[in-house]
Amino acid sequence: MTDTPQVLLAHHLKALKLPSFLRDYDKLARQCAAEAVDHAGYLLRLAELELIERERRMVERRIREARFPAVKSLDSFDFLALPSLNKALVLELARSEYVLRRENVIAVGNSGTGKTHVVLGLGLAACQKGLSVAFTTAAALVHELTEARDEKRLLRLQRQLAAIRLLVIDELGYVPFSQTGAELLFEVFSQRYERGSTIVTSNLPFDEWTHVFGSERLTGALLDRLTHHVHIVEMNGESYRLKQSKRRQRADRAAAPPEGPPAD
Repeated sequence: MTDTPQVLLAHHLKALKLPSFLRDYDKLARQCAAEAVDHAGYLLRLAELELIERERRMVERRIREARFPAVKSLDSFDFLALPSLNKALVLELARSEYVLRRENVIAVGNSGTGKTHVVLGLGLAACQKGLSVAFTTAAALVHELTEARDEKRLLRLQRQLAAIRLLVIDELGYVPFSQTGAELLFEVFSQRYERGSTIVTSNLPFDEWTHVFGSERLTGALLDRLTHHVHIVEMNGESYRLKQSKRRQRADRAAAPPEGPPAD
């Protein structure tokens, strides 16, 4: 019978979905007793632990739902490797206020300069701020839209995409689209115009986007919407991956044993 209150309390806390209360209430009670903390202070500490744990789980859920190919933060980005990058702008964007203002970001530059890493960091920061995020490549999104159209579920997918606070579209420009694919992607941008924020990365300057969409009219209309409220992150420079490869090759040559004298 002495365990009945604890059993009932555990049952109620599970029903109320308060796992931190259940895990910590006894240990925290002893700690507060030792520190002469009153019952209100005890409940405050317990509630704070629950809120911290709940926020942690919500961030983890948002990160899973974003479908990032990798979880990367801006803390691990080597800004010194790309001196031309406006670091102050990137760190300002990491505050995610542009998402609240429904503004867009375009990261443009040659391949290998870290565009994907930067936008992954911005996406992670938005998740941590409590915002819904989705990550995809341009080619994968066009494929998904085309498949949804063929299966008569395009309207539902479009609504889902329009409801996301931050949509990250990577690698625009690597693969040209069919007319249908270009029109479907344009519709996504059009539906999100001034309703949600979109991040795009591209290895092409704007005047070459026509090669991707196959139509000057469509490209012009898309850029008009995308760049109306936009932050441009220019990331031109030597490929970071190429630079790392050269560094490894130099290190390997330095570590290699010297060649012996030629055989007689």
